[in-house]
Amino acid sequence: MTTAASAVALPIGRTNTLVPALALLVFGAVMLYGVGFSSIAAVHNAAHDTRHATGFPCH
Repeated sequence: MTTAASAVALPIGRTNTLVPALALLVFGAVMLYGVGFSSIAAVHNAAHDTRHATGFPCH
């Protein structure tokens, strides 16, 4: 007795790409604001220097 295996191709929908994209956007915003408004001076200054090094105006 033999059985035939068939592969079913699942289409990539908007949900499959939208959820990770939104999660990454939220993660990036948390990192940006979390570091930017950090009360730890070393963390804030490292982010500040990085913004200046990349040419991003921060003040």
